[in-house]
Amino acid sequence: MRESLKSLAQQVVVITGASSGHGLSTARMAAAAGARVMLAARDEGALAKACEDIRSAGGIADYVVCDVGSASDVEQLAATTIARFGGFDTWVNNAGVGVYAEALDVSLEDHRQVFETNYWGTVHGSLAAVRHFKTTEGGGALINVGSINGDMGGPMLSAYIASKHAMKGFTDSLRIELIAADAPVSVTLIKPSAIGTPFPQHGRNMTGFEARLPPPLYAPELVAEAILKAAQTPHRTITVGGAGKLQVLGATFLPSLFDQVASRMGALLIDRDRPSPRVEGNLYAPQGNDGAVEGEQHGKRMSSYTRARLNPLASFGMLAAATAFGVAIKIANSRGAPGLVKRH
Repeated sequence: MRESLKSLAQQVVVITGASSGHGLSTARMAAAAGARVMLAARDEGALAKACEDIRSAGGIADYVVCDVGSASDVEQLAATTIARFGGFDTWVNNAGVGVYAEALDVSLEDHRQVFETNYWGTVHGSLAAVRHFKTTEGGGALINVGSINGDMGGPMLSAYIASKHAMKGFTDSLRIELIAADAPVSVTLIKPSAIGTPFPQHGRNMTGFEARLPPPLYAPELVAEAILKAAQTPHRTITVGGAGKLQVLGATFLPSLFDQVASRMGALLIDRDRPSPRVEGNLYAPQGNDGAVEGEQHGKRMSSYTRARLNPLASFGMLAAATAFGVAIKIANSRGAPGLVKRH
């Protein structure tokens, strides 16, 4: 049985972690395209404001206050969406938290809490979504927002990186089981590079300096575009940002060299010119600082790699045209065509 994904204008889309960053950007873009959107996060004030803004722009949106680390909260999110909209067509597991600190300085409680949101939140949401899709004609799209860090290691964010490895393993395994069961569910893992969201401001920070993200950064809207593409067209994985893809290739094919380079990247994750006291962050509870798509750092709003990945026919056409042009030049040169300089 194949999934039959609808256009956004015909969809109901559930998004966790929708109170800021690319979750909020995705909600706005989906609603602008005509989707009915259910937003979920822990910060009710930010959710209410996001829904108000979407409705003011002519969209349809509602929200559920939800801690994705709680299976019962996620089940209630699914039930409320079904009651409110009659079902859902796309479920996006996007909620994420992190701790800025070296591994030896991260308490076991904090490490576990990162997994409660990033890994268990994905598990809870995935199971709720798949159970619904398996009983719905045409199925639907499950989209898990991981990270390029799910394919490689790095300093200062060990718990976060470990959770993204776990998320990738779960997502890939679930996909395989659904294929074996011939279930009508498209499963996509989105792997953003460094994205200019408020993640550094929201994360727990124990380094003594302001947290930041390593360049180059990409805009949250690029992640939202990838998510909404996967909501309408099945994709296995989508990496957002060519720089991130290059890092993963380096970690895969030159692991020892990558380890040496990555060992020096800790300096790019903190700003030693800006001392900061310990920041509790939103690890255990929202801090009332949600509601923004972008953080202090702003990312590039275009990635040629991601654009080609999302539009394979267009990129193939460009490649074919470039190849044909090159062949034409070569033939013309071989015939001594006027206006073309032969190379000797």
